[in-house]
Amino acid sequence: MLGVRRTRSYAGAAALLAAASLAVPVAADAHPGHAHGHPSGHASAAPATCPPSAAALGYSDALDKRVVDGVEIGGLSDIAYDARTHRYVSSVDNHADDPSRLWFYRDLADPTPVGDPLVLTQPDGTPYTGRTADFEGLAVLPSGDFVVSDEVEPAIRIFSRDGRERTTLPVPPRFAVTPAGEATDNATLEGLTLADHGREIVASMEGTLSGDTGDGTFRRILVYTKAGHGYRLSRQIGYRVEPGMRIPEIQEYAPHRFLVMEASWSAEVGNEIRLYAIDTRHTVDVSRITDLADAPETVVPKRLVSDVTSCPDLGASAKETQLNPLMDNYEGMIATPARRGAFDVTLVSDDNFGATQTTRFLRLAARLP
Repeated sequence: MLGVRRTRSYAGAAALLAAASLAVPVAADAHPGHAHGHPSGHASAAPATCPPSAAALGYSDALDKRVVDGVEIGGLSDIAYDARTHRYVSSVDNHADDPSRLWFYRDLADPTPVGDPLVLTQPDGTPYTGRTADFEGLAVLPSGDFVVSDEVEPAIRIFSRDGRERTTLPVPPRFAVTPAGEATDNATLEGLTLADHGREIVASMEGTLSGDTGDGTFRRILVYTKAGHGYRLSRQIGYRVEPGMRIPEIQEYAPHRFLVMEASWSAEVGNEIRLYAIDTRHTVDVSRITDLADAPETVVPKRLVSDVTSCPDLGASAKETQLNPLMDNYEGMIATPARRGAFDVTLVSDDNFGATQTTRFLRLAARLP
């Protein structure tokens, strides 16, 4: 087992946040500035804070380059909970000619594989591979089916419990990759979550559409609503990232409230991660707005929850240049209620099956508005 840190329990999350006197900012801003902090050493009497409203609980590298029955685990870019088996599940985004798989495990603090991985196949039973799919977001429907966002077309696919594709959801033509549409290759539907007790599927664009001009910070979030035996596209939400950031994940944590991960990478500083909370109860449907730069007031307000890059390093090490060695290519996220109003938020990093990146689970406690 590699680099496991079990620093605190769920109960400790609330105590940690209370000790840190963390509070959600009282003012919301549609385009707030950056937060700053400084890393520290291993857990001590001082709270391991990740400003402004989160704290570090621990991390685990237990799945990094792990091999199960001759298959290496890697490329994990999402986390979902499977209530039927009481297990967590992550998809492999893409890896050459390998079949696309879902891996299952029980403990976010010490993720150990459970059972065999599930291979995802086309309707005719042909396995998807890294050449034919790029699965980035994952959720488990109340029916038990798996819904996965695919960056290739892009597409949102629904798979049965045996891994066979049942259907795909319609994606507006302008979301297709250029020249067919306005999206950039490898920057389409990356984030995915369920909302309203599974009655909605919410998917976020990693990058901007060329039709949304301005400074390149506008993004769109697609909302699909349950209709009969399927889902229909019901609205779009406008969102704005910080300059230079992208959206790798979105997760509902309470009714109409979502946690959005923003991320960036550069060779000079490595990975930077920030978490923002949004409330969609009073958002404008931007489906008919051709260019969000012409209507910036329609963008959903957001609040900074954590500048994760400013967390203490918890004694972690990095294989490539990082401002904080705890950082890596975090792309997946899950948020679950803890105690006394705190939430346990776990991030997973996609190692891209590369020698200089790590499959790492990072656990945070956060107060969410």
